Amino acid sequence: MKVVVCNRHPAMKSLTVLLIFVTCCSAFPVGTLRETDEGDDSLTGGTPQSRSFTTSASPNKTGRMQDFFDVEITGRPDEKNTDGMQKPKCGFIDVGEFSFFSGKPVWKKRNLTYRILNYTKNMAKDEVDWAIQRAFKIWSDVTSFTFTRINNSVSDIEISFVSRAHNDSYPFDGPSNKLAHAFRPSNGDVHFDNDETWTNGSHDENLFLVAAHEFGHSLGLHHSNDSKAVMFGHYQYVNPTTLQLSKDDIDAIQSLYGVQKKPVPPTLNPESNCLPNITFDAVTTMNGSMLFFKDGHFWRKTPQNTKVERFSISSFWPFLTSGIQAAYEYPKNNQVFFFKKTKYWALKDYKIEKNYPKNISELGLPRTVKRVDAAVHDEEAGKTYFFINGKYWSFDEQKKQMDKRYPRKIITGFPGIGNKVQAAFKYKGLLYFSNGNQQYEYSMKKKNVTNVLKNMSWFNCKSENGWNSTSIE
Repeated sequence: MKVVVCNRHPAMKSLTVLLIFVTCCSAFPVGTLRETDEGDDSLTGGTPQSRSFTTSASPNKTGRMQDFFDVEITGRPDEKNTDGMQKPKCGFIDVGEFSFFSGKPVWKKRNLTYRILNYTKNMAKDEVDWAIQRAFKIWSDVTSFTFTRINNSVSDIEISFVSRAHNDSYPFDGPSNKLAHAFRPSNGDVHFDNDETWTNGSHDENLFLVAAHEFGHSLGLHHSNDSKAVMFGHYQYVNPTTLQLSKDDIDAIQSLYGVQKKPVPPTLNPESNCLPNITFDAVTTMNGSMLFFKDGHFWRKTPQNTKVERFSISSFWPFLTSGIQAAYEYPKNNQVFFFKKTKYWALKDYKIEKNYPKNISELGLPRTVKRVDAAVHDEEAGKTYFFINGKYWSFDEQKKQMDKRYPRKIITGFPGIGNKVQAAFKYKGLLYFSNGNQQYEYSMKKKNVTNVLKNMSWFNCKSENGWNSTSIE
């Protein structure tokens, strides 16, 4: 079983030392390799079958290595042209545009399952789940693969955090060198070094970025010499929210599995998908966009796109597969809060912040409250209003505490909207309250309802009297 080991800080001071190391490491070929099978490609007692490799260093191979690392090509090893070879990188290096395992092993099916066996101590479980799910998604977006997480049965790909020797003949070595390794199809298991400090940020080791790279190996890819590729041999931080596969990554994976055959997630069709009785579970703004939640999906409307996009909630937040009950944006801190039953989460740029979820009682709500029906933040007042069973609470965001003399009746504080609120949000200085398929536009200054409209009006929908659309600017 071939395994690819990913390193951060290889202990190599010159190309000479590097090439000596290459002759000893079957996961680090440099040039043409001769393979001798020591058995079939299967696990025996949980240990990968070994392979022995032989290679020889030559001026031509030295030059190809220098070309891979984007240093001066001399064909000779020296200190000057090896500086660039000491960046953090994955331990397997191949000098082609992109490359594959010997024999191009592939998965015979396209519906793969994965299981997370344990968690790192450095991240919340929700953060790990998000990182793993998103790392799979960048590959499923360009192929016909689907990746489904399971918890209790045998999976196609097992993911674990392990330390040092861990029964697969490829021991880790503590912090700051080997980060992770992955097995080729049709095993695909991925091991992350539990001695590393894993994060979802720019410091230490970003789990999402490393996982995205390792899953490429699990699908059958070796490395690319395109520095913009996810499968590039060096570990380098990029913004996880903007990470995309390069053309090189896409060409490589599609050369193994073909182009994406599954349909693209649908967008709302103004004629056929606008339902006059549509209701929302929650609505919030987020970084200039609007998000409308219903059951296990949400619609996103952005100023840049006239179409309304529809996504599954779990594709962004795996821990919220069954929906969101309330949400609001706190622009001052660039935060969005999601509520579900007695828990709530804080997000920045679609990512869960540390130390969440928390219990809603920490906001000052009584422990008898088991869910929040709706929430909305009023920037001018500095207050966030929580609507629960015909009453509402006022939360002071500056003091981080509930205001005194609450709760109050909704019909008293917001006359005209009724005594029940299913979803609430603020847009262009006005508050919007959803109850059933209707929405009440409300002015805090005038303390009255200024308009009544259908929920579908935000989706470029055609009403009985013509097009009924609310645009975002």
